[in-house]
Amino acid sequence: MNLVTPPNVFVDAEDLADVQPAVWRLVIDDEPRSGAANMAIDQALAEACAADLGPPVLRFYRWLPPAVSLGRHQAFTDIDTETVRKRGYEIVRRPTGGRAILHTDEFTYSVAAKADEPRLAGGVMDAYLSISNALVAGLQNLGVAAEKAPGTVRVGSDISAACFEAPSAYEITAGGRKLMGSAQSRRAGYVLQHGSLPLMGDITRLIDVLALDAARAAALRTELAVRACTLAEALGAAEDSLDVSYAAVCKAMQRGFETQMALSFKVTSLTPAEVRRAAALIREQYGNREWTIQR
Repeated sequence: MNLVTPPNVFVDAEDLADVQPAVWRLVIDDEPRSGAANMAIDQALAEACAADLGPPVLRFYRWLPPAVSLGRHQAFTDIDTETVRKRGYEIVRRPTGGRAILHTDEFTYSVAAKADEPRLAGGVMDAYLSISNALVAGLQNLGVAAEKAPGTVRVGSDISAACFEAPSAYEITAGGRKLMGSAQSRRAGYVLQHGSLPLMGDITRLIDVLALDAARAAALRTELAVRACTLAEALGAAEDSLDVSYAAVCKAMQRGFETQMALSFKVTSLTPAEVRRAAALIREQYGNREWTIQR
């Protein structure tokens, strides 16, 4: 696929003149990982940043097998565990907030940094805005007419267990439909934000694994189909002709972060210490069913 250069509508030359260029790490997972491994690695990277063991990290990754992720404080009973089991999915709890997501046929990003990282300074929404600008630019590199939801948008208490039902402030839309959702955590001296870009497939598949009665499931499926979309739908492409590889999305998103946040990247692998910490987090938390249920 030919990448296109979008209009620079977020950061102009004068704005960038006040930002000192920086070098961040870029970790691109070539092979998909389990849900427990993905969440453990994100936390291990964030902890390493908090300990001043390296610069901020931008990570791109995928999931195998498909996994249903719950927000940090979401009720485990929101999920139909029997359907999850029958479909061969995993259940994992994110270290960030939000509601359930089905991770399959998607591109996922994470940003991990020390809490005082200048590009993520301020509050939660300030960091959301900065990262959203980079994500929108990355999507425009792919030819998507992507936009940010207004900063005034807030998700109400009546929203369902499905994360993609509606956008919240600064989340990404295309044609008025939610395209990318993100969640952020600020604790233990770090900022961690990650989010999902569904590439193709039925955006309503998540409804099948939620613990809902038939009437509510049918209504929510209809709502979700109208309110959310995949990258293929945003591009108006048939899935069998969609010419967007994982590598192409990684390249486009990298460029979005470079241009919008005055960054360059050093491509790295996980350090031995990060691998060890992630393994411990899988045992103690993300791969521990009792921990997942009781959160």
